Amino acid sequence: MRITVTKDIRSQVHAPTMLAAWPGIGSVGVGAMNYLRRKLGGEPFAEADLKELFTPEAVVVENGLTRSFSDLPTHVFYYVEKPELIIFESEAQLGGTDGMALLEQMMAFAQEHKVRRIYTAAAQAMAAGHTEAVRVLAAANVESLRDELAPGGLEILQEGVISGLNGLLLGAAGLQGIEAACLLATMPMYAQMMPNPKASRRILEVLEGLLGVSLDMAEIDDAVEQMDQTMSEVESKIRATFSAMEQEEGEPPEFEAVADEEVPQYVMQKIEQLFGEVRQEGSREKAEQLKHELDKWNLYALYEDRFLGLFRPGATGGGSAEGT
Repeated sequence: MRITVTKDIRSQVHAPTMLAAWPGIGSVGVGAMNYLRRKLGGEPFAEADLKELFTPEAVVVENGLTRSFSDLPTHVFYYVEKPELIIFESEAQLGGTDGMALLEQMMAFAQEHKVRRIYTAAAQAMAAGHTEAVRVLAAANVESLRDELAPGGLEILQEGVISGLNGLLLGAAGLQGIEAACLLATMPMYAQMMPNPKASRRILEVLEGLLGVSLDMAEIDDAVEQMDQTMSEVESKIRATFSAMEQEEGEPPEFEAVADEEVPQYVMQKIEQLFGEVRQEGSREKAEQLKHELDKWNLYALYEDRFLGLFRPGATGGGSAEGT
């Protein structure tokens, strides 16, 4: 594991801000950082070589030909001159000692480049519908930065857990005396496996204020509109199924205290709970119950990859979502 520099910018930088993001729930953080980097014209100057940590499990076939094993996740550092930014985008999360080793190298790299502050971004899954306004919560590794963020319209996360490297970076930065904060955009719990450009856009709005930049949001606005339509269809599908069940069988007891507009939220909470129980317990009975629930609401196609992933080697035995 090493960081390979293709262009030495150390003589150009003075006190840059670093932005970093890894894949996570709704691709919220990495989606925001990627958009910001593209709109500000970030240029690659270094890459973390982590090839030895990834073992291929399949090959992609196109027109009868397989791709080589070189198509592995990338982990690239970009430089933006104005404002002075270093943006790290990774295509894969790392856990355990490998993840901590990467963070140690990143912090040494940050010190070499005189980084004064780091922002990461992630999602906060909530029991909410897609029409609710996106909130941004914040947590920092020093009081001064926390207090600086509070007046900017952000909500301070009072307690909880930020999992994955998006959260662990704050601890690693603190050990090196670098102030850091994580921005958490809220999104519906039921849509964790779907990209959420609406939450990414809200992160971008916050970063505009923090970094003093102005971004062209037309592209992401289009993505938000398309995804809102998809989520509306999912929620409508659940309501329609629920109504049909009421007409054919009478209202199921489990929904007696649930208002019609809350049904999609309730159903998705139950599905997420079952996913967690199957992952933790590896129970065939729970897996069958989860499959039944997905079929009942005509949602199996949406969750098929995630469902089958529960039964791959190493898939059980824990795991947590970003945020609290």
